Amino acid sequence: MSMDHYYLLGRSGLRVSRLALGTMTFGNGGIRGIGGSWGSDEDAARAIFNRYIEVGGNFIDTADSYAVGVSEELIGKFVAEAGIRDRVVISTKFSNSLEPGNPNAGGNGRKNLMRAVDASLRRLKTDYIDLYLLHTWDRITPVEEVMRTFDDLVRAGKIRYAGLSDVPGWYAARAQTWAEAHALTPPICLQLPYSLAERSIENEFVPLAQTLGLGITAWSPLAMGLLSGKYRAGKQASGRLSLDTSGSGLGLFTERNMRIVAALEAVAAETGRSMAQVALNWVVTQPGVGAAIIGASRIEQLDDNLAALDFSMPSELRQQLQAASAVEPVYPYSLFADDYQAGILNAGVAVGEKPPGYYSGTFLPKVTDYVFGQPKSKN
Repeated sequence: MSMDHYYLLGRSGLRVSRLALGTMTFGNGGIRGIGGSWGSDEDAARAIFNRYIEVGGNFIDTADSYAVGVSEELIGKFVAEAGIRDRVVISTKFSNSLEPGNPNAGGNGRKNLMRAVDASLRRLKTDYIDLYLLHTWDRITPVEEVMRTFDDLVRAGKIRYAGLSDVPGWYAARAQTWAEAHALTPPICLQLPYSLAERSIENEFVPLAQTLGLGITAWSPLAMGLLSGKYRAGKQASGRLSLDTSGSGLGLFTERNMRIVAALEAVAAETGRSMAQVALNWVVTQPGVGAAIIGASRIEQLDDNLAALDFSMPSELRQQLQAASAVEPVYPYSLFADDYQAGILNAGVAVGEKPPGYYSGTFLPKVTDYVFGQPKSKN
């Protein structure tokens, strides 16, 4: 893998980098509702953006609530300065309210969705958004209303593709199948948290995404910096987790996670790679994952993360990480274990598995000769 190899996102023709540039930190303000000033000012954000583009990255992730709109404004400014609008894939999100007191300035209803997309277009200084995502399930708006509005926005030329972030599995399944049944624009991706420290999506969302053609874009693949190594036991560090005055690191400083960090440190030493590179490599090569979203506040941090695509992890080391981070399946998935089903369903009869690749990578073909629309050099 490398940054100049692109993959199709979900069941679509949209070509994206395997590492997306997350810009929640652009604007030095974080996200509404999360305190602290741990982001990047305009000059630092521009340097990070330019470096990502320079190495071949094309997938930019933002949201209207990041830095209360400033992140989108900076992305729009940087893209315009570089004159690369048609070369990049801009993904942004709606749902969170930026206007306290206005009941229709948040949530997923048609009124707010239409308002939010126009506001994002203005901040991004563009007339279309490549990938527009519902940011958070509001537990109110019917999924049919959301999908109908997404389809209207595609037909109006305001967005090219639609996706979902932080929704229940049943909601994503309903959205995709309802859109498909009514010949509407289907979602092409699910944006969900996924890392060695957070593997709960594997039970439901990964097989759902692979079966229905939704590429997973993994947010917080380093678990808010926990897996970068800077929060190891006995080591002081400044960062997002250190802003938590309770001392629990936003609930991430658990015994289980410290065991994962220790295993990650051992594998990193064995491979000669940084802990962040190993953690990112694990995520981006997991079944169903279309891209991992990385964030950086310094060029050096970005360069280290980008090198996560430069190596293949030996299977025995990968298994060490799998074992250290394994989670017990909850009901009903505990009933689907191989040994349990072999006894009650197959009664000792051997039943072959699906062919290799039936799930893993089914909707993630590699685009081998595509570099920003130009044939890739054979030299």
